[in-house]
Amino acid sequence: MTNEYFMREALKEAHKALEKDEVPIGAVLTFNGRIVARGHNQVELLQDVTAHAEMLCITGASASFQSKYLSEYALYVTLEPCMMCASAIGWAQIGHLIYGARDEKKGYTLFGRSPLHPKCVVEHGILEEECSRLLKDFFKRKRN
Repeated sequence: MTNEYFMREALKEAHKALEKDEVPIGAVLTFNGRIVARGHNQVELLQDVTAHAEMLCITGASASFQSKYLSEYALYVTLEPCMMCASAIGWAQIGHLIYGARDEKKGYTLFGRSPLHPKCVVEHGILEEECSRLLKDFFKRKRN
């Protein structure tokens, strides 16, 4: 399986959020090349500002595998994580973060020192145009 394959799976999750009129961000968590958790934004549905796609993936996997550390896992997310999510990714010691579009307003890379675990490998720009377009179209419709 490739990064593009898993990012497309994260995009499927983002479309689930879009169908619920949530900000269309999706994530999948993988272990040994298999998806073990999926998530999409559910902030409005749950009335919970922490119900981001990444947080739901981490919580689901931690509960399923009864482990707070996920160092052998890879997280694919359609948008660069915010500082809250990046901190959770760091606390979970996720080993690999792959995201599509950069978040130029609230992305964790805007805030200086990274909250990710020092051994976390980061890749970005995977299906960036597709990930970015989904969000831009959503917010354009909201403004109109």
